Amino acid sequence: MITLERGDWALSVRPEIGAAITRLTWRGQDILRPAPEGAAGPLETGSFPLVPYANRIDRGAFVFERRDVTLPPTPGFKPHALHGVGWLKPWSVQGSGTDFVDLALSAGASPDWPWAWTASHSFRLDADGLEMSLAITNADRDPMPAGLGLHPYFVVGPGTVLTAPAARVWANGTDGIPEALIPAARVMDWSGGATVTVAPFVDNAYADWSGQARLVHRDHQVRVTASVNAHWLQIYAPNDSGFVCIEPVTHRPNAHNAPADEDTGLKVLTSGQTLSMSMRIDAAPIGDRS
Repeated sequence: MITLERGDWALSVRPEIGAAITRLTWRGQDILRPAPEGAAGPLETGSFPLVPYANRIDRGAFVFERRDVTLPPTPGFKPHALHGVGWLKPWSVQGSGTDFVDLALSAGASPDWPWAWTASHSFRLDADGLEMSLAITNADRDPMPAGLGLHPYFVVGPGTVLTAPAARVWANGTDGIPEALIPAARVMDWSGGATVTVAPFVDNAYADWSGQARLVHRDHQVRVTASVNAHWLQIYAPNDSGFVCIEPVTHRPNAHNAPADEDTGLKVLTSGQTLSMSMRIDAAPIGDRS
């Protein structure tokens, strides 16, 4: 485990379990869900990276440049492939200090993703919060589809209010695959703020996101800001869980199977080309709106 500290902030990261954050605190308060001691996988942690794609691919199958691609289903999420493979692999430490760490991952072509690629994931603490960046580079000779995302689990309490301006949302079918883009209010509209613990179950991708979100707790607030290319937002708000996932992503779920003329956010990287994104988490006492 790598532990960083700066001012009011402390961060713990475990590169060997998918570059996952196991704890992020501000003034001693948990901002992200703390992982239990001995956590064996990223789904028990506070955040992990999504690379080389985010969220679900329907049954792990798609066609790319006349090439049929079939990925194995992700354990626990059959029949779909989910979140890429970066969260399931150990990352290496490229550099670290008291308030930063840079991680890297190299993957050859495999049944999990039939292109070679490399990725980097960096964490920086400053006096105000945490900056995370994530990037993927196509290390293959052929073009490949690529997308990125971050999957933080934010702590919520009984009265925590989430505000996340987004006009539209993807309605899911019974298999969790998006079927139609509809007004956000028809699922759950967070634009004006809503109490997380009394909201209905949500596991949906929001479109036209402003790139900013805010969680207001009893005595402090947490602010989320994403890079402009992460204009999709996956929100996972299971009832009575003690957390809400606010996931900036660069493309919508199942973008690999979308019509060719749809703007899904999915990118095509030529050999050597890189896609990157970033996300910032800040905190402040209630009443501080700076």
